[in-house]
Amino acid sequence: MAANKASSPGTPGTDPKSLAPSPIVTLAIGREGRLFAAHEAVLCQSPYFETLCQSQYLSVQSKRIALPEEEPEVFSSVLEYLYKGDYYPRLLHNKHRNSWELEDSDPRQLHTPYPSPNPNEKGRGRGSHSSPPSVLTAVEPTVYISAVRQHLLRDTVVYCAAERYGLEELKRLALRKQGLQSRIDVGTILRSAQYCYANTPDSDSRLRAHYLALIIRCRKTFKRSSTMQAEMERGGEGSKLYFDLFVALCNHLDDVIDAGNAHSPRRI
Repeated sequence: MAANKASSPGTPGTDPKSLAPSPIVTLAIGREGRLFAAHEAVLCQSPYFETLCQSQYLSVQSKRIALPEEEPEVFSSVLEYLYKGDYYPRLLHNKHRNSWELEDSDPRQLHTPYPSPNPNEKGRGRGSHSSPPSVLTAVEPTVYISAVRQHLLRDTVVYCAAERYGLEELKRLALRKQGLQSRIDVGTILRSAQYCYANTPDSDSRLRAHYLALIIRCRKTFKRSSTMQAEMERGGEGSKLYFDLFVALCNHLDDVIDAGNAHSPRRI
């Protein structure tokens, strides 16, 4: 990662002027040990890497960290955030719409329902393959995770990586970006939700709540999905997800009933 990349205005990041005396740390990422280089001062914005850099685990002569379980593409996003305060696709403010959008996103998909209208779509998350190809290249919202051998939503995986590395601002950024994605098939959403549950603590409910709200909001699509039915019947690692979904649906129904009763005379 280049050291002379300035931070975006109003976003976190390390001032390039402060990096001159900072040692370079080499990081071997993934099973194949793909190499990354970063300034120690940049890495130490993360409590996780600060602990590693200050421990005897790193020799003075060769500062090197090995993370064989991390995905290179995911770590690249984390490192880009540490330098620039954001990761591709960047979060951009549309002044005309007064809304937030993702860089390089297809403007024709800005108001497309999420998830994909096709509940059994088996694509990798780009959207319905029955649609004509876009003139603009839409941002690929998924990334392949070798640990689960599946494509998952990039922002979910980045959020979970930020949890591991103690980067709260990156978690907030990834959560905001995830809410801007569109036309994602049901299978990808469910796999990503299960990954979220497996890689976040019970005390952190923000991303979990996002998935529960999404499924409730698009319940008609999920209800028609054979993928949803198969996953619920299988249970296993997804059991807690579906129990939380049941509770969330009950609470949603109670809110609807209470709202209806508010306009009716009370009965004793």
